[in-house]
Amino acid sequence: MDVHELLTRYKNGERDFSGVNLMGVDLSGTKLEGINLAGAYLGAANFKRANLSRANLNGAFLYRVDFSWAKVTQADLCRADLTKANLSGAYFVKSLLKEAKLSGATLSYVNLQLAHLQGVNLCGANLQGINFRWANLSDVNFSWANLSGARLSGANFRGAILNGVKLSAAYMNAVDLQGVDLDGVDLSGAKLSGANLSEANLTVANLSEAQLRAAILTKAKLHGATLRQANLRKAELAEADLSKADLQGALLSEVNLTGANLNQANLTATNLTRATLRDAYLWGVDLTGALLEGTNLTGANLRGSIFEDTQQQQAIFGQTTMPDGQLRG
Repeated sequence: MDVHELLTRYKNGERDFSGVNLMGVDLSGTKLEGINLAGAYLGAANFKRANLSRANLNGAFLYRVDFSWAKVTQADLCRADLTKANLSGAYFVKSLLKEAKLSGATLSYVNLQLAHLQGVNLCGANLQGINFRWANLSDVNFSWANLSGARLSGANFRGAILNGVKLSAAYMNAVDLQGVDLDGVDLSGAKLSGANLSEANLTVANLSEAQLRAAILTKAKLHGATLRQANLRKAELAEADLSKADLQGALLSEVNLTGANLNQANLTATNLTRATLRDAYLWGVDLTGALLEGTNLTGANLRGSIFEDTQQQQAIFGQTTMPDGQLRG
């Protein structure tokens, strides 16, 4: 079958072309909505700017196919082989890509909003600026992938592997990352407001200038993490491990740090207005120039901390261990 025959039969109402061999054909700019190409051999085919909405490409061979700027919404690409395919700028909203092969594929600025990608291997992929909003990314392997500037708000990361992933300036508002291993990950400038990071491993992660307003970080591991200039207003950090973390200049107003471990952390010039630090551990903490107006330090341990030039108006002290070991309040 050649391109002319395919288009003629499609125009006459035929839609089932499953298993067809159209290797290397040029179908750029064509409208093939609802076509059935399941199991078809389409290697190196050109679908640039084509319309394949609601197409069935289940199990199709799509090696090196050009889907750049194509419209492939609500399509079925489960188990399709998209190795080294060009998907840049393509529109895959609500499409199914479960267990699809995407090794070496070009995926920059692809729109995969509400798409289903369970179990896909994206290890080392360049996903800069990609749109994964509300997508199902469960069990996806993102190891060493570049997701800088990616849109990930509302996405499902359950069981995803994120070793060494780059998420700087990514949009991750309201994302559920409970218990996820993000050890050493770059999240600088990321938007994580309202995200659930409870019990997540963020050891030595870079969260400088990240937006974490009202984020849930209960029992999170943030040992040695960098949070300089981060916005953590109204965040939940109860029982979190922030030992040796760098929080210089961070906004921590109205944060809940009850029972948190902040031993040897850098809190210089931080804003802790009306924050709760009940029973928190602050041994050897540097609070130089910190704002502690209305901060609740009941039961906190500040032994050996640097408390110079702090503003403590209306701060609450009750059985608080001060830097010199004396109890206050």
